[in-house]
Amino acid sequence: MSTSSPAPVDTGATATDTRPPLTVLGGFWPAATHAVARALLAADPSLVLVRHDLTEVHHGTVHRVVRTGEGIMEDERVALAHGCVSCTLREDVLPTLARLARAHPDRGLLLMLPEVVEPEAVAAACAHRPVDGAAITDLVRIDSYVTVVAVEHLLDGLASTDDLRTLGIHAAENDDRALADVVVRQIEYADTLVLWGESREGAYDTGRLALLLARMAPWAAQVRVHDDVVDAGALSRQLRDTRRHRPETPAVLARGLEGHILGVHEPQPDCGVVSAVFRARRPFHPARLHDTLEDVGTDVLRSRGHLWLASQPETVVAWDFAGGGLRLGSLGRWLVTLPHTHWDDASTHRQLAAALDWDPYYGDRHQHLVFIGLDLDPVELHRALSACLLTDAELADGEDVWRRYDDPFAGCFPLDARTPDDGATATGGGAPA
Repeated sequence: MSTSSPAPVDTGATATDTRPPLTVLGGFWPAATHAVARALLAADPSLVLVRHDLTEVHHGTVHRVVRTGEGIMEDERVALAHGCVSCTLREDVLPTLARLARAHPDRGLLLMLPEVVEPEAVAAACAHRPVDGAAITDLVRIDSYVTVVAVEHLLDGLASTDDLRTLGIHAAENDDRALADVVVRQIEYADTLVLWGESREGAYDTGRLALLLARMAPWAAQVRVHDDVVDAGALSRQLRDTRRHRPETPAVLARGLEGHILGVHEPQPDCGVVSAVFRARRPFHPARLHDTLEDVGTDVLRSRGHLWLASQPETVVAWDFAGGGLRLGSLGRWLVTLPHTHWDDASTHRQLAAALDWDPYYGDRHQHLVFIGLDLDPVELHRALSACLLTDAELADGEDVWRRYDDPFAGCFPLDARTPDDGATATGGGAPA
């Protein structure tokens, strides 16, 4: 086994913290995720694993198993709530963790997510859904979000155009997520990535895929496991009690607005991997941007960020590309369009990031997009996006004229008329590439 990892992050938990630590383990490829869970149980037989099996979901039940390395503690069927896997998990996971933390305060907890569940949904539930009137974080210390990536399947997952419904693994009747969307969200929310196995193409390709993951999630530690015989003790030391989770970290699409790293600019190919950051102050012309959407998706595996359109100058537009499909949505309002009395509705990090990068004319409005791919041409990409920005003459016309532009995105990004959004979630419709 080969491992590599940066130093643990201090999240404010002290040596006297008596809350049991919780490691959240996820990944789209169950065989690899199960293998990591077995290794952790072998390293610490007292570790309490909570797992939900979705095999019987179409019969209206979710199978919950709680076990340690020494045997089964609980084996129960939970009725499906509202016909929704996500609702069932939200209503069952937190009470189960709270109960186990109270009953076994001296044992670590390992929550293993089903393959279609995104870790950010768990983090949101932990932050906003109390258990018996108390926050779950009063009872457990969330130590790390770990995502296991089966290296040999990674590129197929990132490039897949399948959706969960077609594959028969959707979590609810209205679950329209694409497979690639789930894979990238699991990777990007993690603070620790386990690269399990090797590429079928050999060691060079394995290294290339590790680099690709580093470009996709530069904030995450990487642990590589490629031997047939796993050193369970070494793996456990890499994944548990790392204190890597930072609860204040925003959702991926809002990272740039909040002053966090959104991606790295490495335009020179490294093993064919390119990561290009596009930043600009001028707004995009809506029609020109719409016309070039298909072109800027060529050779791109993942793209994310935010932008502003001249025709909708109040709106922060989220850009979310994976699996060959682009989704655009609303991340709320630019602070420059709000009275100062409403600025307190935005996070302190958002206000600070805006102030540090404030422009006398544009305020906090800007373009910030990251493109990651193999053999991607960053020069052509930059040229195509720059051609969509307003020209000097168009800028001189002013916002009154901009608002009257022919806008293919009109009505796609609804805003709450009462208060600004904090940039945490992309909502609304969008135009497909």
